[in-house]
Amino acid sequence: MPAAIRKALGFRPGENLVARVENDRLIVENAEAVERRLHAYFRKFEGRSLAEELIAERRDEARRESKS
Repeated sequence: MPAAIRKALGFRPGENLVARVENDRLIVENAEAVERRLHAYFRKFEGRSLAEELIAERRDEARRESKS
């Protein structure tokens, strides 16, 4: 990445970056910022068992289908 772009975006030399393509655009982000965003997103799932929620949903579906 050219130095002028790194400087404009505030990226430091040796810093880990994450790049992805989204809607025909190249997105480049600081890896630490990506990690913070992911931790914040998944924090809402703490203390929950998504597997148990899925099983409960499937059991409800089965009960509804058996009544039909």
